[in-house]
Amino acid sequence: MPFDDHEFPQVIPTPEFKAPGDPAPWTNVSHQERRGISLEKIESKLRSSLRHFDVANPPEEPAELRGIQLNTSGATMTRKSSVLVALFEQDGETRIILTRRSLELKSHRGEVALPGGRNDEGESSTTTALREAYEEIGLEPNAVRVVGWLSPIVTLASGSAIQPIVGFLNERPEMFANPSEVERVFDIELSYLLEDENFAEERWRRESPRPGARADGTFGIYFYKVPGEVIWGATSRVITELLAIVTGTEHSLPRWTVG
Repeated sequence: MPFDDHEFPQVIPTPEFKAPGDPAPWTNVSHQERRGISLEKIESKLRSSLRHFDVANPPEEPAELRGIQLNTSGATMTRKSSVLVALFEQDGETRIILTRRSLELKSHRGEVALPGGRNDEGESSTTTALREAYEEIGLEPNAVRVVGWLSPIVTLASGSAIQPIVGFLNERPEMFANPSEVERVFDIELSYLLEDENFAEERWRRESPRPGARADGTFGIYFYKVPGEVIWGATSRVITELLAIVTGTEHSLPRWTVG
């Protein structure tokens, strides 16, 4: 596990084989360019990367998810979930809202997550993301201006295809943690996540093959160190794509994760 001596409550299922990974995509971006990230800049970057609802909608059936199967049952991925990437600006810096999942939940207990959950029958990704954010942290849907989306990903652990929806808030909202699902609600500056010492990648290898693995069987897992927490798994992949887009270093991320 990266970040020696950093304490956090969750248990990360580290495999027997792991090795240091690649540097962050924005390694060559100056530290000055990693600060002062405004919502206006993010909206412009989403538009130019064709992830703004003004110019494009999320793929209805992402080709990268088609045919992916669960290792345990052999069934194809059919569960659809959505998460809200809720952003607001404070003192010239954009901040992202995150939660720590309850330790009493059956899956992903204690993990840092974006507000979200499984789509109800016939429900759009946007509707799901807003509904779940209201249920989990009390974020009023009418306080969110939905602007765009990020690439869908798959979690092999839970067999879900997750669609991230990006929404802007005019100010820091009033929030509370629904104790049945969430232990903590917090927010962090994007510029903080972009600092070199707060990012790490490890290369993991497991017995069962993973889509997108390198020839040696390893796959990349991203980690972010934040006060009292570690972000990894599906949430870290969503954040990494967002930060890569914002810094103009967008790159191809595997559309699956072990988390």
